[in-house]
Amino acid sequence: MPALSNRLIAAWAWLAGLGGLAALIAAGVGQGVPRRAAGAAILVLAVLKARVILARYLDLDRARAWLSGFGWAVTLWAALVLGLYLV
Repeated sequence: MPALSNRLIAAWAWLAGLGGLAALIAAGVGQGVPRRAAGAAILVLAVLKARVILARYLDLDRARAWLSGFGWAVTLWAALVLGLYLV
């Protein structure tokens, strides 16, 4: 059981770090960071967070085909959202 706890703690640390990075990027918008670039970067971070959640919390790292399928779906959805955001 400790290995499971360590995996979840590592996943939590990744999620907290990625969330903190997104907050720093968002805070930089008022300091001269271009809005479109910041929005795109935050969306990429959201995709990375989704990947961590899928792999670690839902244990899809043990089912590579499912992880790949969900990963592609999330990435394609994010690409669509990014395209709409940049228009």
